[in-house]
Amino acid sequence: MNNMKIITDSSSDVLTLDDIDFANAPLKIISDDRQFVDDEQLDVAEMVEYLEHYKGKTKSSCPNTNDWLEAFDDAKEIFCVTITSGLSGSYNSAFSAKQIYEDEYPDRKVYIIDSLSAGPELRLIIEKLREYILSGFSFEEICDKIKDYQQNTGLIFMLKSLKNFANNGRVSPALAKIVGIVGICIVGKASDEGTLEPLEKCRGEARAIKKITDFLAESGIEKGKVSISHCQNETGAIALKKQIQDRFPSVQIDINECRGLCSFYAEKGGFLVGYEKF
Repeated sequence: MNNMKIITDSSSDVLTLDDIDFANAPLKIISDDRQFVDDEQLDVAEMVEYLEHYKGKTKSSCPNTNDWLEAFDDAKEIFCVTITSGLSGSYNSAFSAKQIYEDEYPDRKVYIIDSLSAGPELRLIIEKLREYILSGFSFEEICDKIKDYQQNTGLIFMLKSLKNFANNGRVSPALAKIVGIVGICIVGKASDEGTLEPLEKCRGEARAIKKITDFLAESGIEKGKVSISHCQNETGAIALKKQIQDRFPSVQIDINECRGLCSFYAEKGGFLVGYEKF
């Protein structure tokens, strides 16, 4: 067990992990005149405030191969969880680092997990990896088990703004303007291919919360875990938690604040919801 390590990029919003060797490789959020490193030193609220008023282009930058190799350190058996390859090159960089590391150290093993998601779904995967490691499963057993587990997790989200998506060219400025002006909330999910797929435009947060709860019901949640990450919207996250608990009393729910990368995509008022489909 002591030779196993979990590593994630900062899209997971996980900075520390009890009882397990753990490392976090930060992504960066970049504008024309500023760069925000998504690590424990980042003032997330200040970044969100800056981006809310910034009118130029923005983008994110993933950890490079050397960043991943530094995070690997000298661990013997590594589980590495990345943001979806549909949004970032993080997975490809991690895979390149794996090949270099295993070539240099043939007795060591690295398993790269493309989450096909972001934020709280990664948190669920990381927590399950921790559970498997502490239970004493072998490296190969954990690889098989986490593949099966991923088939039973998902991500749904609510966005109140698409400004940053528009600024980095992912949606049209016209759509972003409509969402911002008329109080429309976008509810969507992470697709099976790891892209962000809009499901419905809801007028107001209350309707969006109901839509999310209905979607979770359709997905088959009964007694598993739900993890909510919010960007400066604790009130909304608590309201969502209550509505889920009212319908599914056996579901375990935690609430966390988005760090840098997830705040960049969720924007102020948005939240991401990772869930187990059982």
